[in-house]
Amino acid sequence: MIRLKSSKELELMRQAGRITAAARAAAARAVRPGVTTGEIDKIVRRTIEQAGATPSFLGYGGFPGSACVSINDEVIHGIPSRSRVIHEGDIVKVDVGAYINGFHGDCAATIPCGEVSEEARKLIEVTRQSFYEGIKFARKGNRISDISHAIQTYVEAHGYSVVRDYVGHGVGAKLHEDPEVPNFGRPGHGVRLMPGMTLAIEPMVNVGTYAVKCLSDGWTVKTKDGKLSAHYENSVAITEGEPYILTLLENGEEW
Repeated sequence: MIRLKSSKELELMRQAGRITAAARAAAARAVRPGVTTGEIDKIVRRTIEQAGATPSFLGYGGFPGSACVSINDEVIHGIPSRSRVIHEGDIVKVDVGAYINGFHGDCAATIPCGEVSEEARKLIEVTRQSFYEGIKFARKGNRISDISHAIQTYVEAHGYSVVRDYVGHGVGAKLHEDPEVPNFGRPGHGVRLMPGMTLAIEPMVNVGTYAVKCLSDGWTVKTKDGKLSAHYENSVAITEGEPYILTLLENGEEW
């Protein structure tokens, strides 16, 4: 069941979104050679809690961290660790969520550590831009798959593939709500978009095949072929006009 948010509820979601964005920004600033993923996790948790919110991911389904921190060929859900060191040239996916006043924010980005390869740089750029190509269609009267198709078309035009086993989702009072938001599909299908819908739109893009595997820890998802993957996400509100990105800083920037 899809729950449309009132204007008051959307304002509360903006608050959650700004805190979530601040945590993503703090994590992005902290990524550098020698830092551990556990340190990134601590920074995310501290940022969220100092703002009076609760980390959405901590304990969610048993997840042990406040952030998912995934490196290189890891797609999503990397478990932060005090022994996992980030190196020059790595690309680091940080996925965060914050809960306050009854609502969640959810966002992610892929951060380059120092100088990265041209392939990695392009992958990060295409993944981020595919989100913005998708939300061009996040408008009243369109359908979910119009967003999905725009993301897939842009990604594949650049020679990459979109992950199919994991998709975006509704977000609000629950971290994961209806509807699902795939990053692939034919246009003109799925739920029709209505004002008050709030969606976590999150392209996951691989250099090689879209096939992935989950590791024995039960969380970390990697590409099957060992090639690089990138992830980008924001929580978005459908309005009477242009979509509104909930997970940006107060100045409208990412970090």
